[in-house]
Parts: sequence; C-alpha cells; structure tokens
Amino acid sequence: MSVVRPFKATDMFKFNNINLDIWTETYGISFYLSYLSRWPDLCCVQQAPNGHMMGYILGKAEGHGQEWHGHVTALTVAPEYRRLSLARKMINLLEMVSDATYKGYFVDLYVRCTNHVAIRMYEGLGYSVYRRVREYYGSLGKGRAGEG
Repeated sequence: MSVVRPFKATDMFKFNNINLDIWTETYGISFYLSYLSRWPDLCCVQQAPNGHMMGYILGKAEGHGQEWHGHVTALTVAPEYRRLSLARKMINLLEMVSDATYKGYFVDLYVRCTNHVAIRMYEGLGYSVYRRVREYYGSLGKGRAGEG
C-alpha cells in the first residue's frame, strides 16, 4: 500500500527514477522550491512502502475572478508504477484542495498532443480539450513534457 504525502524539498534528491522518463521534464531547483513555498498543499508525492517515490504532482492556483482555478503543472508516475491509478489519486487530491482551499472554479493542465496515453487518462478523468496552444512546448526550448 502506498501513501500520498506532502512534497518536501529533500524529495528533489530522490526522484531520479521518476524524472528520467522521456515524458517528464526536470525543472531547476528554484522552480520546485517556488511551488513548495507558494502552494505546498497542491504539491504531493506518492510513496511506496519501501520509501521509494512512485510519482508526484505539482500544482498552483491562478487566474482572476471567474477564471480563478487550480492548475496541474506537473503530474508524473515512474514507469514501473504506472497503471495503478496513482495519477488519478494525486489529481483527485489536487482537485479537492483546489476547490476547498483555493475556491477554484475548475482545474486545467497542458499535455503534449503526442502523449496519447496521458490524453486518454485525462479524458477518463473528465477533462476535455478546451483549446490547442500551438508551439506551447516547442517555444519553451526543451519543453515541459511532465506538465499536465
């Protein structure tokens, strides 16, 4: 049985098994720390009984007025732990916190058009394509494949 717990700064030294996946972007330390300091309750880790990190989610609250919402910045699960509904558990937690704590009207995310597995997963969770942003990942250099 795994456990979902808050993402800690020291987890950045333990997540190689997750971040070395081709779909996951590794950000700079300051990026992770900014999320952990501003939205600690929207950042969590799925941990195995042996202490290994299985996956994580980073989120934030943003927008104005009726556009105030939660945003999934990164959601990733290590390849060896996929297909166990871990992503579903983490996104459900982010949605709940976004609603209860931040009073977000919705949750959004970005996903590469070529990441068909992730798209099917998100559609299964009730997400839909609102719009396509051309060159979103390409315009950011290496891209942010782990993002939503």
